[in-house]
Amino acid sequence: MRRAVDDPELVALARKGDVDAYERLVRKYQDVAWRTAYLITGSSAEAEDAAQEAMVKAYAALPRFRADAPFRPWLLAIVANEARNRRRADGRRARLALKVAVQPSAADPGRSPEAAAELAEQRTRLVEAVGALRDRDRDVVALRYLLGLSEAEVAAVLGWPRGTVKSTLSRALVRLRAALTAEVAAGDGEGGLR
Repeated sequence: MRRAVDDPELVALARKGDVDAYERLVRKYQDVAWRTAYLITGSSAEAEDAAQEAMVKAYAALPRFRADAPFRPWLLAIVANEARNRRRADGRRARLALKVAVQPSAADPGRSPEAAAELAEQRTRLVEAVGALRDRDRDVVALRYLLGLSEAEVAAVLGWPRGTVKSTLSRALVRLRAALTAEVAAGDGEGGLR
């Protein structure tokens, strides 16, 4: 059985040529890397390709990685850049189906079928509203709230100052709230987001 090894130690070993150490980092972050790429590309296949290519690029860039920096945001920044490059190369603006990136919470055994159905409907409306945001807004909201990254990690992934993340996130949430409110007002008002 392997002992638990933290990221800095794995990075140091990988920098010295230990392929197993880098493979352990890849396994640790492959899910969040794919979800990050999917949020940006909107395509499962493109996300897979972007995440794999980013892992290769990250390995090649390890000598330039600052040992005192956290590994996850650095890696996700490479993933996000690769995914954005693929989205641009596609020549189309992907309308994201963010459902795959959202990890559903465990079913609440005390929840009635009606409450579960209402929650699923609310989640669908939210995912559609986030998917309809501008790329910049969608990226910051998805990284912060759907992937659960901290503001500092979002800033590192997107290559923005932390203040830009805060202000963009604030404006994006206002637009998202307005879109959801308009949708509920335009509908019959039943099952609206609370």
